[in-house]
Amino acid sequence: MTLILVQIAVFLGLGFYLIRWRSGVRRRNKQSWDSLLARLRPDWSARELSEQFLWREGLNATPADAWQRMEGPKGLWVMYQNAQVMLEMADFAARNSEAVDRLLLETLRSDAMQIRVCVLMALAQYAFSKASEGVRINAFRAATMYTGMAARMTQLLQENAPMMVPDFVAAM
Repeated sequence: MTLILVQIAVFLGLGFYLIRWRSGVRRRNKQSWDSLLARLRPDWSARELSEQFLWREGLNATPADAWQRMEGPKGLWVMYQNAQVMLEMADFAARNSEAVDRLLLETLRSDAMQIRVCVLMALAQYAFSKASEGVRINAFRAATMYTGMAARMTQLLQENAPMMVPDFVAAM
């Protein structure tokens, strides 16, 4: 009897997973550049850290200064969410264009994952020790990677969808 219940539970769990996966694929296939740009959060901008962040990597701030300018965890969370959207933008470009630089796409994917891990580490540290030096260093690393990813995303858009660059710049 127990074995039958376990089998039913596994079957239902697998069915639930497949339905969610299928709906995610449908949602992804319905995306457009405009819908992706609309999902970028303008609550906080890396302009606070570097005026040229969309055109080249690097920050014009120290870790302590960057923490203050990014408004602490608020800026970290915006970076986390925007990194996911930029990852989806890179995937959209890969699906819809043959001429996309594959190395650039892989770099964008890697950046997005590194930013998200670094932000989660910084937020976890912040939860336990508030704004300690380690938190500020992790936030600075995430912000540095974020500016690099934004510059590479701008490059990708310039090469494959130049009409979207002004909207991307405005959203960031």
